[in-house]
Order: sequence, then structure tokens, then C-alpha cells
Amino acid sequence: MLKGVNRVLLGVVGLVLVVLGGSVLAIGLGAPAPSWWPHDGRHDVLLDEAERTRWRDDGWWWPAVIAVLAVLVLLSLWWLLAVLRRRRLTEVLLDTGDDEGASLRGSALEQALAEEVSHLDGVARAHVLLTGRRGTPRTRILLRLRPHIDPGTTLRSLEKGPLTHARDSAGLAALPTEARLHTVKHGPERVT
Repeated sequence: MLKGVNRVLLGVVGLVLVVLGGSVLAIGLGAPAPSWWPHDGRHDVLLDEAERTRWRDDGWWWPAVIAVLAVLVLLSLWWLLAVLRRRRLTEVLLDTGDDEGASLRGSALEQALAEEVSHLDGVARAHVLLTGRRGTPRTRILLRLRPHIDPGTTLRSLEKGPLTHARDSAGLAALPTEARLHTVKHGPERVT
């Protein structure tokens, strides 16, 4: 969802900036000003003396401007951090026991875990996402269960089988997991 929101916001902001910047550039180069343009022509300033000093005597004006700009800066920083933050773990550090370390690609562990989970009884599909830090990974597992399968039994099988195997094979002390269970929706079937 964040990817879609980013694309829409970037598209809207980009479009507004291109239209305004292109208009300013065109008018600065001598093109006639469009009817919606608030200024007269090429030598007109964006903020004249009256516009700059209109609310100088009002005590609320500058604190309001500074507050709005501060909120915009904070929202921009939050957006930048959300975009730059990696959701996937690229590698897991393994303790080999000989004072040397090794690393395992996160995608390899995800694929191996998803393959083993998908072979559990009652699981139609499985999707695994590795998050957290390199030394303390966490997993998020989305399970699509077949109809009439007991979720408790599937969770116990998940814990005792694939999660234990992944934790032991990677030499991890713990592998916290968030599992989300959904049932596969089947369309109506024709009975003859």
C-alpha cells in the first residue's frame, strides 16, 4: 500500500511542480501569462510590498506560518524515512561456533521456509517475509489455508516443523514469528 501512496503523491507533487515551474519559466522567457496567473507579466514580482507586509502587525501570522512549515518538514522527513526504510532483511548473520561468522541471504531463508511451510497439511499457499536485524531476524508468514482446516493444528505444525528447522539451521537462539492466516476462497462449483 505504501508503494501505491508514494506513486500517487510523487505524481501529484511532480505534476504541480512541473506546471508551476513551466509557467514561471515560460512567462520569464516572454510568453503571455495565462488567465489564471496571478501576476501581470515578465517583470512582476511574486510577492509585492503589500503582500509581504499585509499581516505583519497580526501576532498570529508568523507563528502560524512557522508551524505550517514545521509540519510540512516533519511530514516530508517521515515520508523520506518510510521510503528509505527497508522492510526486508537482506542477510542473516550466522554463528558458526569457531569465532568466525557467516552470512545467509535473507531471500534464501525466506524461500526455504516458504517451501517447507507450503508442504504442511492444509496450507494452500505460504508467503514469508524476513524482517528485523541481521543478528535477530523476525519472520512474518501469510498462510492461505484450505477450507475446513483447524488453524490451531496448522500453527502447532508450523512451530514444531518449519520454524524449528529454520531456527536450528541458522543457529538462532530465537525466531519470533507473526503468522496471519486466511482461508482460500473457492468459487461456486457446478454439480451435475
